[in-house]
Amino acid sequence: MMSTLTGTPLHLNGDIMTQLIFLRHGESIWNRDNRFTGWTDVDLSAHGVAEAHGAAILLKEAGILPQWCCTSYLRRAIRTLWIVLDDLDCM
Repeated sequence: MMSTLTGTPLHLNGDIMTQLIFLRHGESIWNRDNRFTGWTDVDLSAHGVAEAHGAAILLKEAGILPQWCCTSYLRRAIRTLWIVLDDLDCM
């Protein structure tokens, strides 16, 4: 096994295990305004953009580069993923 965010593949009985990483979208404009967002398609706030860049830094420092990604169809989730992938040179 491994500790969180080491970037080292997990080994169990000599076999390499796949890492599954969950990343929540950054703060949305409505989150910032303390409004319930739900499925309403609102964009990231400036703070949410900064959070996405920060997540990319943490992943890069840990040596974690995603090989396959999925996201919801909401713009805040898509934009978060694009920022992270761009910062990791994975676009």
